Amino acid sequence: MLGTAYAVLSHWAAASAEPDLLDALVAIVPPLGLGFVMAWRSPRRAVGLALFLAACAALYGISGWLVAHYNWVFLLQHAGVYALLCVAFGRTLQGGQTPMISRFARIVHGELSPSLIRYTRSATWAWAFYFGGIAGLSLLLFWLAPVPLWSAFANLLGIPLLVLMFAGEYAVRCYVLPAAERAGPLDAIRAYRQASAEGAARRP
Repeated sequence: MLGTAYAVLSHWAAASAEPDLLDALVAIVPPLGLGFVMAWRSPRRAVGLALFLAACAALYGISGWLVAHYNWVFLLQHAGVYALLCVAFGRTLQGGQTPMISRFARIVHGELSPSLIRYTRSATWAWAFYFGGIAGLSLLLFWLAPVPLWSAFANLLGIPLLVLMFAGEYAVRCYVLPAAERAGPLDAIRAYRQASAEGAARRP
């Protein structure tokens, strides 16, 4: 619900005919909030908070530019996140790596059968292409289309497109895999959370 509300608010701000400081704040408050949380949780909290305050001061110094160009912040958030996800999934397809979806499947199923190994590798490719395609289309629309059209794609269609991708991938999974080797959406979410927690625990 909160994510949907922010998406609608972001579209309203991005498509505004008369940009103002409030619209710019809609764009920069989430990354600032993330930056504050990262600084607070940092092992060197004092240094992190000092850098955060310096960043806030720098943003205040260019507030006029931000009001005129805050849609670039929206673009960086949208295309940047999808590009990072594409890289994260794609790099696990390199030789000697375990594909991302295979990692999730092992959390649910333990040892994977040959058919499940093949499927999870293909699914990792599909998700990498999806994330990369969304990032590329976002950049293309931002460059060629009116901002309101780009914003509708980036802010309003993001969640529906993600749901469609999940539904399509699950339909293919049901078609090509036996029932014993299928994981439902909730299993996938739990596996993702567990993998994220394990990855965070391994970081120094």
